[in-house]
Amino acid sequence: MTRDLWEILGPAFFELMILVGIHSYLGIHVIKRKVIFVDLALAQFAALGTTVGFLFGILPGTPGAYWFSLGFAILGAAVFSLSRFKNEKIPQEAVIGLTYALASAVAILVIDKAPHGAEHIKELLTGSILWVKWSTIGKAAAVYSLVGIFHFLLRDKFLLISSNPEKAYATGMSVRLWDFLFYMSFAVVITHSVGTAGVLLVFVFLVAPAVTSIMITDILWKQLAIGWSMGVLVSIIGLWFSYIFDLPSGPTVVAFYGFVLLLVALTLHVLRSAQKSKAVGQVVAGTLAFTLVGLGFYAMGHTFGNLHHEAHAASKVVDANQLANMDDDAIRSYLAGIDDLELLDVLYHKQQDDHIRILIATRLAQLDSHIGLEKLQGIMKNSSFPFIREEAREALEQLRINP
Repeated sequence: MTRDLWEILGPAFFELMILVGIHSYLGIHVIKRKVIFVDLALAQFAALGTTVGFLFGILPGTPGAYWFSLGFAILGAAVFSLSRFKNEKIPQEAVIGLTYALASAVAILVIDKAPHGAEHIKELLTGSILWVKWSTIGKAAAVYSLVGIFHFLLRDKFLLISSNPEKAYATGMSVRLWDFLFYMSFAVVITHSVGTAGVLLVFVFLVAPAVTSIMITDILWKQLAIGWSMGVLVSIIGLWFSYIFDLPSGPTVVAFYGFVLLLVALTLHVLRSAQKSKAVGQVVAGTLAFTLVGLGFYAMGHTFGNLHHEAHAASKVVDANQLANMDDDAIRSYLAGIDDLELLDVLYHKQQDDHIRILIATRLAQLDSHIGLEKLQGIMKNSSFPFIREEAREALEQLRINP
């Protein structure tokens, strides 16, 4: 069992570990630059590149798909580096959001012409982290290490632009050039990440650890330590949970990231509050309000679901009146298409013709022997017509022979 578990989850775990390493660091830059959607937008550009390649028959995971993805991601990096202005009237985040929307729209238009397009979009969103190969992990580790060295050597420039762009402009730095180098290295990382982890998981790996660590401390090395620790913990729990409950690994890890981030935020709210009892009360009240809203949606869903079911049942009542105009073969064919016991029961009780009721009861017996046999026995016992009682008996015998 342990060996099988390792063979299934081992590669995915190591892939998540190297994703945590580089993405937690880049995420801190993203938060400081206040360009939250740049990672999502670059990921979408990379996904668009893969999609365009797919249209030409280039399968995801192949060298051709990689170069298409990288090329489009670098194109996105160039766009974002040109979208920053010293005295900007329009926030850079607005430009990034717009380009993300455009890239998404173009991807949908392109994939609409490709075979199995829906499956491809789902794979791009959720990834296939469980199927990652050790060779892919090795390549990703090498690429991420090179990007990490690149950022370490140029850390002063990148950190200055991320933390204090006004000072960078004042010192005469070519901010657009350094932005392009930053986003280009970012694009290289994203290109590798999207192929295995998917757009959703990449976005969360970049943002969630960075947000959590920045909420706790302002010191960079502590932020990195917190982000990496959180990533390791959530990855282990998410993978294990997805294995136990047979859930998609990527979305499960994303959900746990959200849960841990919320838990940390609420804990910090209480610990840093001058009136801790009041803060605890706010957390409890918020939890209760959220629970009540959830229960409200649950009740609303059941109410509208029942209304829809009743309307559907009412339409079957109309059908019950039409059965009398069908021959036996048509009735059997019609009933064979109904798997809802409640709807069949409605048809049975609204039907006046005992012969048709026998056919309905027979169909019920095929789905639930107890209900169907009980109705056939009732017809055989209560019908005033001998030939109907005989027909019901024959139906019972036939069901016992061919249950």
